Amino acid sequence: MSLSRGGPGLLRSCFQAISSLSSASRPAFARSYAVLSTKGQSEGGFSDTKPLYKTYKPVTPGLRHLKRPNYDHLWEGRPFLPLTVAQRKKGGRNNTGRIVVRHRGGGHKRRIRLLDFVRDTPGEFDVVRIEYDPGRSAHIALVQSRDPNVAGDKRFAYILAPEGLRAGQIVESFRQGIPDGLIPGYVDRRTTLAHDSGTETDGSSSLVLGLLRQRTLRPGNCLPIRLIPPGTVIHAVSLKPHGPARLVRAAGTFAILVVHDPSGKYAHVRLQSGEVRLIHSDCVASIGKVSNSLHQGRNLGKAGRKRWLGWRPTVRGVAMNKVDHPHGGGRGKSKSNKIPRSPWGWITKGGMRTRKPGPKGPKGSNKWVIRERPRGKEKRTARQQA
Repeated sequence: MSLSRGGPGLLRSCFQAISSLSSASRPAFARSYAVLSTKGQSEGGFSDTKPLYKTYKPVTPGLRHLKRPNYDHLWEGRPFLPLTVAQRKKGGRNNTGRIVVRHRGGGHKRRIRLLDFVRDTPGEFDVVRIEYDPGRSAHIALVQSRDPNVAGDKRFAYILAPEGLRAGQIVESFRQGIPDGLIPGYVDRRTTLAHDSGTETDGSSSLVLGLLRQRTLRPGNCLPIRLIPPGTVIHAVSLKPHGPARLVRAAGTFAILVVHDPSGKYAHVRLQSGEVRLIHSDCVASIGKVSNSLHQGRNLGKAGRKRWLGWRPTVRGVAMNKVDHPHGGGRGKSKSNKIPRSPWGWITKGGMRTRKPGPKGPKGSNKWVIRERPRGKEKRTARQQA
């Protein structure tokens, strides 16, 4: 009764008194909305009890299902502006104004981070910080060269951050090969594999090889394929000896170097899809797994958060009219016995391949693939075994 007589002035004074309290003496009803979720983690003494995701109290409908990965090591400030450019949006339109990419448009203002996918600058680089990149699912690392001869903004670069890389660590690029004198007794002849030969000593060849791997096989280091032993987890794989990284760049992905070809010219690399393909031994790859492996487990919580990322709504085909989509028309939510098709009539989801490798497709489009990715029954069996 006295609260209603006091009016809004009394309520305002009460909340000001609560906010002035310290965190130790603050009442239980004045706690924050964020909650660290430990769902799916074991509570054993030797397990990692760090929460994986951050959830929120459902004080609004948009916070009820919101779930974000918990990364305390990410930089919270602005990016390094000399390595960014403004993003110009076109809403999925081409130069004639027609939509060529559907469901794109709007979104928050962004700056594109310019990443170094070539890694042709040798020497040691200090990891300054790990940042969030709005233009990709993986995290990026800002590195600084230790070479005093490099001046200006060229001392800094953005690279893909592998899993476990933190500020203060050191990464190197051996794209030009192993420099002479780095490992006593080892000479990089650039024509032989590191695990076959390349050492001047005979009795201590295994010791020299072990020192070489300990020095070079570190997360974030860039190496030629010929210097990487079989079974190593890699990412950012290039397809040309002097080209940039093209494969395995999404969050949480990785490839495995299966075996080196007996000729020493190629290596067999198994990609994330299960496809095994030939990669030239002079092509480069980075050591480790791509960061932000929890990206697929996030939940945006509301449709508006999807619009902030630049995505427009997607309408189901069965909700359209018959003139608008092959699945449209009819009574109820059913496409009847129609074969699943795209809005333009292409067969989808039924095992129909849209890419034609070999003689029926582009010349030489599939000659580097040793084993194609599993499909159908083979894919289901692989999932059950995993």
